[in-house]
Amino acid sequence: MSRIKVSIGAETVGGKSLTLIAGPCAVESKEITFKTAETLVAIREKYNIPVIFKSSYMKANRLSGKSFSTIGIGEALSILRDVKGRFGLPILTDVHSTEEVSLAADVADCLQIPAFLCRQTDLVVSAAKTKLPVNIKKGQFLAPEDMKPISEKVLETGNNRVLLTERGTSFGYRDLVVDFRGLVVMAELGFPVVFDCTHSVQKPGAAGGSSGGDPRFILPLARAAVAVGVDALFIETHPKPSTALSDKECQIPTDDLDKLVENILAARSPRL
Repeated sequence: MSRIKVSIGAETVGGKSLTLIAGPCAVESKEITFKTAETLVAIREKYNIPVIFKSSYMKANRLSGKSFSTIGIGEALSILRDVKGRFGLPILTDVHSTEEVSLAADVADCLQIPAFLCRQTDLVVSAAKTKLPVNIKKGQFLAPEDMKPISEKVLETGNNRVLLTERGTSFGYRDLVVDFRGLVVMAELGFPVVFDCTHSVQKPGAAGGSSGGDPRFILPLARAAVAVGVDALFIETHPKPSTALSDKECQIPTDDLDKLVENILAARSPRL
């Protein structure tokens, strides 16, 4: 089966260049969001690669009710709109319910189905009906083959703009592992494959009511994925991860992103 390419804004996932999907886990403030966008624009220009800005206007999947969720959906989406207008970066963001889809679609260039929600048929179909690209994150509890019937829900709406993202698989309690065979299996479904190298180092629930992580594994996992031949890397990055309101253990500092990208590109193999 030949694999498609997917346009997101002015960028293409599945072309000759590795695409970088990056940004802070959540929209915390205009200052943090813009500072991250400036870093991504510099990387786009230096390495001449497609860059898509990712950040969530709301974090709905929280272990603790005390964890940060949003600065306000309207305010966060307004900041993402400003990022697109000022920096020329396409926007990718999560949707968590059918009621959110139209709000997010008014700003975003790609809608993302979170891993824990990837089997929610109404949500997947609602996102697909916008005709925007839909990035489906493989649930930590699914086999890569299970992404076929989920992607077919999108295709049945007449929308074939699908991306599939690997973000690790649950392995016992509070740990994730990456089975790189899954990248090959998902590529055989005919869609661009994305590897989320930051959520893959997550340790769910290991930080006393929130997720921990082990960032020392981000680079080796990312290098392994690009050596396999993925189409895009998903990297959450923040100016100061230790102060981040979400996933502070899994984000890399924006100051380290340039060197990480340089290292990753040196390991890249041809597309799967």
